[in-house]
Amino acid sequence: MNDFLGKKATQNPPSLLRLGGQITARRKVLGIRAQVCAEVAGISRVTLHRIEKGEPSVSMGAYLQVCEALGLHLALMPLGSLQGEATKDYVQNSEMPHIRIKDFPQLKALAWQLKDDEYLTDAEAVSIYERNKRFLDLDNLQRHERALIQRLVDTRGMEQLLV
Repeated sequence: MNDFLGKKATQNPPSLLRLGGQITARRKVLGIRAQVCAEVAGISRVTLHRIEKGEPSVSMGAYLQVCEALGLHLALMPLGSLQGEATKDYVQNSEMPHIRIKDFPQLKALAWQLKDDEYLTDAEAVSIYERNKRFLDLDNLQRHERALIQRLVDTRGMEQLLV
């Protein structure tokens, strides 16, 4: 597929898509309008939109400015470390949006009004599960979503839903 300049169009890297999604989720959790966020970060609204889409052509400086404006710290981790020890630190910071809706089918069904690529904090996920518990299909929960719910029960005092 070619763009209007004849260059080969490429998809945004998954890591930048995740970062953009987390930035968007954080901005929304804080209740900050995009225009205000862009102004505080010292960038245009268009650039913020490109960052939230995970576009690689935006400068690293602009990404960092937005992170700083939202009170986020951007850290480097070895590739694959989210599967190991670093996951513990990441998941323990439950106030940061890190639960991607589309990764959990029941959560996706319960939060149908939200975009698939949005990220939730633990508190937001607890709220959605508890508000909509009558619609949970416990017989068809995937193992990783069952583990998420159990973690939320254990760490957030969420009502026991897996009985």
